[in-house]
Amino acid sequence: MTSLSEKEKLNGVVTASTGNHGAACSLAMSLLGINGKIVVPKNVHKNKVENILNLGGEVEYYGTDCIHAEERAQEISKTTGATYISPYNDEAIVCGQGTLGLEINQDLQDVDSTFISVGGGGLIGGVGGYLKSVNKRTKMYGVSPENSCVMYKSLKVGEQLDLPSKPTLSDGTAGGIEFGSITFQLCKDVIDEFTVVSEDEIIDGIRIGVEKHHQLIEGAAGTAIAGFLKYKSNLIGKIVVI
Repeated sequence: MTSLSEKEKLNGVVTASTGNHGAACSLAMSLLGINGKIVVPKNVHKNKVENILNLGGEVEYYGTDCIHAEERAQEISKTTGATYISPYNDEAIVCGQGTLGLEINQDLQDVDSTFISVGGGGLIGGVGGYLKSVNKRTKMYGVSPENSCVMYKSLKVGEQLDLPSKPTLSDGTAGGIEFGSITFQLCKDVIDEFTVVSEDEIIDGIRIGVEKHHQLIEGAAGTAIAGFLKYKSNLIGKIVVI
């Protein structure tokens, strides 16, 4: 948002989110004094909506899939003049998410493997792009829930698909992908292996977060852990980031 012109800031912003991106945008709007709206699916978890509201964001419910919320946000942008901020289909957003890769590299050099949960592909596109730029040997593992794995299936056939999603604990990665998204090619370029996990496996991942690390994590984080568990026997002695 800091890259917006003064006129764009005055016109406000609009975005779509299943929670986390919306919270980040709400915080940025509050800090920069920008008005805006976050469109969320009707089935989004109430705790994530409360977080958005507590950070100063205005919420509109629309549809039952993130792609529906994205379409609604784009419609609002066209009718009001507010700048649309995609949760993943935007170079600035992907670069911002990629700064996590910078932090990883500052703490751990020579990372062998990284496991990242995948929805729209912005996070793994940004992080994978950076980590591979400093160490081409770093292997990127994408992980999605079986119930909502549009990017996984799209990459498998080599073209972007429009597919429905089933309910999943990994609500942060759930939903379709905007057609023509820049993240499709990014994911194709940086993901070395892609796997999907069941809801029971996601539960196991969440349980490990609680029991081993004493942290209550969300479903998308449990998804990444579940993906790691599928490969852990091959990664003994390796430097792995989840």
